[in-house]
Amino acid sequence: MSLVDELKSAVTPRAALLVVGVFALQLLFITSYVGALHHPKPRDVPFGVVAPPQVSARLVGQLEKLPGAPIDPRTVTDEAEAREQILNRDIDGALVVDPTGRTDTLLVASGGGTVLSSALEAIFTKVEATQQRTVRTVDVAPASAEDFDGLSAFYLVVGWCVGGYICAAILAISAGSRPANRERAIIRLGVLALYAVLGGLGGAIIVGPILGALPGSVAALWGLGTLVVFAVGAATLALQSVFGIVGIGLAILLIVVAGNPSAGGAFPLPMLPPFWEAIGPWLPPGAGTWAARSIAYFKGNDMTGSMLVLSAWAVVGSVVTLVMSSLKRKPDAEPIATEVDATGEAPAR
Repeated sequence: MSLVDELKSAVTPRAALLVVGVFALQLLFITSYVGALHHPKPRDVPFGVVAPPQVSARLVGQLEKLPGAPIDPRTVTDEAEAREQILNRDIDGALVVDPTGRTDTLLVASGGGTVLSSALEAIFTKVEATQQRTVRTVDVAPASAEDFDGLSAFYLVVGWCVGGYICAAILAISAGSRPANRERAIIRLGVLALYAVLGGLGGAIIVGPILGALPGSVAALWGLGTLVVFAVGAATLALQSVFGIVGIGLAILLIVVAGNPSAGGAFPLPMLPPFWEAIGPWLPPGAGTWAARSIAYFKGNDMTGSMLVLSAWAVVGSVVTLVMSSLKRKPDAEPIATEVDATGEAPAR
């Protein structure tokens, strides 16, 4: 057998296509992560300005004209209102101008991402210096001392997502990409739901009571984790039902390649390039990270959108899986009948 024949026998066309797909996935992984994270800078950060009327308009105009448009300023009535908006996650910070002195107060929330808080502090130190003023920083929603750079929520959600798509992949690989019938699909979804409950609880206990990395309700994190794991797993099962084993690669493309760098974990959303900032909240890692930080640092505020996104992934994934399992498969080829003689032997041809 020639080398070419040996190669054809060893590497089937299907295997070759899968290798090409993996190669493309590798390049997309590099492009997505480096593209999203290689040059973070704040852009249109929602920001409040508390100042006397005669100062407020001028300051807002000045902030709107900063190079690169890092700030999206709006006037806020007073400091109490600014703090409330930060805790509600309507804005990421605020400047409270002291009309009687030369030191103003910068309100930030490092629980939403310490990198963004540091960036705001650097920006307003320069802005205030141009007016011969100084600024002191007050952290309204500080990240836990055990939560370095506010990354624990992101890593928690990444772990949940990994568990979700690997569990779904194992269920498919062990017994076929598409469930043989609706009953099998229901069983797979049921196993996934049980796994999600256990995975959500395990993650919440590890980051809370065991490591003390995240404050907030363990029960709330448990519920969030259950939804994240099931949403990712259901989406993976659906993709496998439609595309076969290629669906696992598509799940990795959505969750890992596109979802992780756009989740606002390493760098909060206002510091990401426009494309990643736009897709992040609509993918499970981004929705989960936002919700986890809300539970830990913002009294559970502004979670509705994220929970709806995760629920949509869970519901659509489950429905597609059930629908695909209900479709009739092509019947297998009929076996060729073999004539036998009275002795039970096949006659010579």
